[in-house]
Amino acid sequence: MIDADGFRPNVGIILANAEGEVLWARRARGGGGWQFPQGGIQRGETPEQALYRELEEEIGLKPDHVQMLGVTRDWLHYRLPQRLVRRGRHPVCIGQKQRWFMLRLVGDESQVRLNASPHPEFDGWRWVDYWRPLDEVVAFKREVYRLALNELAPLLGHTPREPVPG
Repeated sequence: MIDADGFRPNVGIILANAEGEVLWARRARGGGGWQFPQGGIQRGETPEQALYRELEEEIGLKPDHVQMLGVTRDWLHYRLPQRLVRRGRHPVCIGQKQRWFMLRLVGDESQVRLNASPHPEFDGWRWVDYWRPLDEVVAFKREVYRLALNELAPLLGHTPREPVPG
């Protein structure tokens, strides 16, 4: 599903532990880069439904393992680098628009399972400082991460690094 502007609707998941650290996962494919769990919204699915489906598919957690803390007010967009745009598909997807959700793990971290789906997205994970992802995520996603982390920071008692518009 791609919108009229060429963006694929998607959800991003920031999962925090009781200490305010966030789950940082290593991609199983694509060079082993690190990122937050994320995934596409399917036709007829709300962003919240997609969040819980992706949460279970990518890291094996069910809705009762987490507490919903909040979501970004607006869609946050990023463009794919030209080398990643698949021109042979119609409509052409030039990037993603994402709603970012902040969750707190209320279950045990042993419930995190990266092999919950037949084709795991990640092959490793760790808890990291809230702001560390800004230094490690691939460059083309960095601005969306900056916006999401700044907007959602107060939900964990963190001070935004810069003013949040709105």
